[in-house]
Amino acid sequence: MVAVSANRLELLQIADAVAREKSIDRGIVIAAMEDAIAKAARSRYGLETDIHADINPRTGELRLARHLLVVEEVENPATEITLEAARRHNSVAQIGDTIADTLPPFDFGRIAAQSAKQVIVQKVREAERDRQYDEFKDRIGEVVNGLVKRAEYGNVVVDLGRGEGILRRDELLPRETVKTGERIRAYIFDVRREQRGPQIFLSRTHPQFMAKLFAQEVPEIYDNIVEIKAVARDPGSRAKIAVISRDSSVDPVGACVGMRGSRVQAVVNELQGEKIDIIPWNPDIATFIVNALAPAEVVKVVLDEDRERIEVVVPDAQLSLAIGRRGQNVRLASQLTGWHIDIMTEQEESERRQKEFSERSKMFSQALDLDEMIGQLLASEGFTSVEEVAYVPLAELSSIEGFDDDTAAELQARALKKLAEEEAALDARRKELGVADELKTLPGITGPMLVALGEDDIKTVEDLAGCATDDLVGWKERKDGETIEHAGALSGFEFSRHDAEQLIMQARFVAGWIEAEDLELGTVGESIEGDDSAPSADV
Repeated sequence: MVAVSANRLELLQIADAVAREKSIDRGIVIAAMEDAIAKAARSRYGLETDIHADINPRTGELRLARHLLVVEEVENPATEITLEAARRHNSVAQIGDTIADTLPPFDFGRIAAQSAKQVIVQKVREAERDRQYDEFKDRIGEVVNGLVKRAEYGNVVVDLGRGEGILRRDELLPRETVKTGERIRAYIFDVRREQRGPQIFLSRTHPQFMAKLFAQEVPEIYDNIVEIKAVARDPGSRAKIAVISRDSSVDPVGACVGMRGSRVQAVVNELQGEKIDIIPWNPDIATFIVNALAPAEVVKVVLDEDRERIEVVVPDAQLSLAIGRRGQNVRLASQLTGWHIDIMTEQEESERRQKEFSERSKMFSQALDLDEMIGQLLASEGFTSVEEVAYVPLAELSSIEGFDDDTAAELQARALKKLAEEEAALDARRKELGVADELKTLPGITGPMLVALGEDDIKTVEDLAGCATDDLVGWKERKDGETIEHAGALSGFEFSRHDAEQLIMQARFVAGWIEAEDLELGTVGESIEGDDSAPSADV
């Protein structure tokens, strides 16, 4: 009895030790032991036998039982028992019940013990992996400290105490060298559950790594007085960070710089000397972009909000400073603001303006059969197309210096006549291509678009209904390291993907492929219900 008690005590001590070492629940370890003992018992009593082991978590007492299913006729004696035999164990047993037949204790053989050990190790390892995943999955976005454990093919394995993270080669700063045993800080940007265990991916190049470092160094950011609105990095070289203060008495840039630059210098040192531009964020995108291009001076900006592009004019001497070495400054400013930035000098902008003015003047002179001076007057007043001249209020034309009401009326008459001639020519071309009249009824379709569709062999509402968005606006693909652009039928027009989707859905409605409610809720990528012959377009 003493020996048995010692074995029981030893069993619980082992469970406690493993649970502490692996930082997992003690019950998981005991359950793994129960599975291991049951597996070892099956090797003695038969692999088909349904054996269950039960360890009392307080006393360590082990009980083995064979579970038998109560049936009318026994086909497998290892797992089944008759009702008559079952009632000798339990007088109220019924067909379908399970009877637990207690088994005597036995000594483990070498093979059974080895097998039991493997089961315990496997179960404990799985529990440890689950614990690591559950612990780190909610820590994505944190900066962690760890010890460099080893380097493998340029990747660095970091010991995080209760798990291991991996710093891939492309997530390390350029020319950064790390040594085994030294302490390192990194940003957790992803945690994945994989077959070999949870993978904790770290980064020192992620833009948010720098944002988190500032939050650690600047109390105003930690207290949400100063907010980091955007970050753009060229890791190891240069970065831009946009900040704004919720308290008018706190200067956000000064708070991040610190006394004599102490705060920003601490971040720079951690990032191996990466230069950091701290920029005041502004809700006005033009002002924000001007700030983002610092230290370059900006003379003028022209916004194209629909395409999220901006043209920036800088003094001739400031061009190289605005662009930066290998385009670094303008690239980081573009990443920071989310806008595409085109930079030109004052001379280039002046030359382009003169060229556009000359082209518009010539266009008006030829299209409306005007003297060159009148064409220049229209261009200088900001008119850019014949349509504007045709449909602008007559008073606006007659208010131009040198024009009277008769001149304005004549100009509009010529503009309307020119538009009618162009429309007639386009309609004739459409008919020549065989484009159906029904396509003209679709909202948003113009004469030039109809011709473009016909030239791309889209001639009926059914043809358009069977198109995908890419067929209209084009698409891009990567091939052999290069981006190849494929033009769509309407690529030459100011036509967005959303516009293309709406047009295709209208065509499907007119063609009878979808109902009115589908027109409001559906997308181009959805299959067409109710018509097996109607193709579905995948975007």
